Amino acid sequence: MQKIAPFLWFDNNAEEAMNYYLSVFKESKPISIMRATEGMPGAPGSVLVAYFELNGVEFAAMNGGPQFKFDEAISFVINCKDQDEVDYYWNTFISDGGTESACGWLKDKFGVSWQVTPTRLIELMQDKDPVKAQRVAQAMMGMIKIDIAELEKAYAG
Repeated sequence: MQKIAPFLWFDNNAEEAMNYYLSVFKESKPISIMRATEGMPGAPGSVLVAYFELNGVEFAAMNGGPQFKFDEAISFVINCKDQDEVDYYWNTFISDGGTESACGWLKDKFGVSWQVTPTRLIELMQDKDPVKAQRVAQAMMGMIKIDIAELEKAYAG
């Protein structure tokens, strides 16, 4: 078990969320599920906490009730190696009921915020030439889903 792990609070669909994330991220696996017994919160047999791993990162998902909702103050970055990977994650989340935001951000159908970010964007924005980096930043600010070819055009001027 990793020392620090994201712990997500769902109303009553933690197991559904876990199974969905396991289907989206190819290198993933369930770890364990803690189920309620008599005298615990929730109906006996219902999920209290589901533990799973996505691309080497352990997560926990709890059925905690409707008191708290996800917002953009917390998001998960998916570092994508190329446009195909950006397109895969973006299109999967959006086609499954997610909503687009801006600059590569979206919310999945559970309300969890994700940043679908090509590693090339970070490389270009960290260029030693501040003019090139600024052009890339400006291009990115006008995008919904990040388009690497458009970033490269902005970089080149």
